[in-house]
Amino acid sequence: GRFLLHNGVFFDFCRSAAQMPEEPHVFVIDEINRGNLSKIFGELMLLIEPDKRGEDHAIRLAYGDAKSEPFHVPSNVYLIGTMNTADRSLSLVDYALRRRFAFVEMEPGFESPVFSVALERRGVSPQLIGQIRSVMGTLNQMIEEDATNLGRGYRIGHSFYTPTRNISDGDAWFREILEFEILPLIEEYWADDPKGLEKARSLLGV
Repeated sequence: GRFLLHNGVFFDFCRSAAQMPEEPHVFVIDEINRGNLSKIFGELMLLIEPDKRGEDHAIRLAYGDAKSEPFHVPSNVYLIGTMNTADRSLSLVDYALRRRFAFVEMEPGFESPVFSVALERRGVSPQLIGQIRSVMGTLNQMIEEDATNLGRGYRIGHSFYTPTRNISDGDAWFREILEFEILPLIEEYWADDPKGLEKARSLLGV
């Protein structure tokens, strides 16, 4: 047996983008900091710089063969990486890669009108939506104010409350989320702070 060289997803993506230079092409890397980014990106560390885009800056890839054409990242390719800054087990983004990206903090979306519309379409009452906003807003304030152990990056987002089916019993649905998803998370957050945990549990009512 032997290994065969195949083009990767990003390689083919860039080739496709080069064929349509007027069309923006967006490549999303979910949880970008789950690996060793310097090793994962390799030669891309150079090619994704804004002033190193285009055929003029094409290079031959380390694992290509003599017949391989030089590779470049077209200027119409946009990279978006999502990352969880609260997970201590994940890799930090080193400065070499950090300066190649703009960083945008995503706020919890409980106060967004879109959040209300999405839940109402699933049968959640405006009263319950208001309760969710109140409980999660207060909980996130507690998390943010605990600067010693937690902080802004540990606030809980709205993804816990994005059902993919219609909700027939909103109260039961809300309680299940609090008991089986939110509570285990805050038990981990305040594992070494019994008073903080008790205060949070009292807020949740579980």
